[in-house]
Amino acid sequence: MKERVLITGASGFVGYHIISEALNNNLEVYATVRKSSDVGHLKNLNIQYTHLKFNDIALLTQEIQKKRYDYIIHAAGVTTARSQKEFSVVNVKFTQNLAQAAEISGVKKFVFISSIAAVGPLKTANGIITEDTLAAPISVYGKSKLTAEQKITALPALNYTILRPTAVYGPREKGIFVFIKQIVKKGIEPYIGDAEQKLSFVYAKDLAMASIKALFAPAKSIYNITDGNFYSRYEMADIITEILKIRAYKFHLPVNFVKIVAAVNGKISSLRGKAASLSADRINELTALNWNCSIEKAKAELGFYPRYNLHAGLTESLAWYKENKWL
Repeated sequence: MKERVLITGASGFVGYHIISEALNNNLEVYATVRKSSDVGHLKNLNIQYTHLKFNDIALLTQEIQKKRYDYIIHAAGVTTARSQKEFSVVNVKFTQNLAQAAEISGVKKFVFISSIAAVGPLKTANGIITEDTLAAPISVYGKSKLTAEQKITALPALNYTILRPTAVYGPREKGIFVFIKQIVKKGIEPYIGDAEQKLSFVYAKDLAMASIKALFAPAKSIYNITDGNFYSRYEMADIITEILKIRAYKFHLPVNFVKIVAAVNGKISSLRGKAASLSADRINELTALNWNCSIEKAKAELGFYPRYNLHAGLTESLAWYKENKWL
């Protein structure tokens, strides 16, 4: 009999890849999606759908016990929000509620897809972020993820594993894709500031692999998830132009100028009741000096050995974007 996993955020970019990996590992998948979600890309997958009331612990507990989920992978959340309260409700309270329901129901493992933003970047070019690095998030998003982690780790009977992926990219991703599109369609590489940086990435399929491995990880564990390398701020664009055999013009915008633009954009978005696509918080993360992360713990305990470096992941991603008419 197949073991049963509940995957939240299933209609999202990361959720899709986790579902695919779960099916490849012979798990019975229940996917939670909003009733308004577009699930067209999931229609050919052998999964069941469910709708959760994240604001009601009793109903969550009832759902988990009725469906007899063995595992839960919580990938739902928001990366941009209309207010700090929205981050608190969706990323913190909803996570806490689901984790409490999982604890009450005795699920075998609760996997939380957090973010390296919960730790924050290093302030110097030297050093590397480990699981023991003192958390100092520099964005409201990062703070919400850290608080969610703390709510989970405070549950004494919950068997959890927390994953902290760095910047995730791959087919269906829309954030980094904006940068890719600028390069491919307009021949430009826009950068904020001109400081040297150490960046890290993880391909969506590798994060999905780590998510399934996490189901069988040691109890109450936390892991950084990257492709195991660090990159300069220019390497992604250099790889893209190499793969596609195109040229692009690099230009740098002053940090303070971009922050002014972001502030204006934020005000306009707020008046329209929408989340700002670019905020001062986001600029701080985009311009941070050092996001270099160690995955030695994930290698040792999860057996997580990434299959894709940035070149391999971008090669596959660009092919998908072209095939699906995104580029």
